[in-house]
Amino acid sequence: MADLPKSGPQDAGAPGAGAAPSSSGPGSYSSGGPREGGHGGGFRGGGGGGGGFRGGGPGRGPRRPREQDSMTDREGNELTEKVVFINRSSKVVKGGRRFSFSALVVVGDKRGKVGIGLGKAGEVADAIRKGGEDAKQRMAGVSLKDSTIPHEVLSAYGGARILLRPASPGTGIIAGKTVRAVVESAGVKDILTKSLGSKNAANVAKATLAALQQLRLREQIYKGRGLAVRTRPKLETIAPAAAVATPAVATN
Repeated sequence: MADLPKSGPQDAGAPGAGAAPSSSGPGSYSSGGPREGGHGGGFRGGGGGGGGFRGGGPGRGPRRPREQDSMTDREGNELTEKVVFINRSSKVVKGGRRFSFSALVVVGDKRGKVGIGLGKAGEVADAIRKGGEDAKQRMAGVSLKDSTIPHEVLSAYGGARILLRPASPGTGIIAGKTVRAVVESAGVKDILTKSLGSKNAANVAKATLAALQQLRLREQIYKGRGLAVRTRPKLETIAPAAAVATPAVATN
């Protein structure tokens, strides 16, 4: 009987021949197969392995609140800068998307002056800087009475409606984030507020500033009408005069 020819090793490229498994463990791939991320990373990265384009390492954690920046005006007064809202917008172009940022910033000296500014730039830091400069140039005076406002006022801007009411000492600032930033920068410490319309941050801030600018002290109202300011007599000066006017009753 003639000996049969011995079969040699199959060619890897021959039809029907399976691809030999790789000994490099999970994450390896054979010729022609797609690469899936594994322990050593890959296109989408592994579960905390070597990373990749979308690496799977630990997250950055909760975002820290931005600290308030301080600056000075022309008179040397210290100003506080608060970032109320940061918006990101994108534009689709041929190569992808282009992002731009806008920052709503409130600047005040906490002594009756406050301003609102909007800055736009390709980076967040530049947008905040431009917004702060714009707010600094738009600062306006506000009439305050001690630690609160002199009277109730209702103002609207766009779809936002803001109601401000004076409060007794020790009440604090009862307001939302946007309204609080404006009234606190102006120097108000006790106030009651209510937002009755839109929640758009820009419109709410502008409506709050418009409401503060409508405030008038009693002296300012009398002066505008051409009247003399009436001063109320104090109780200490009234009590002795009443005692002198009362005649003494003789007793037998």
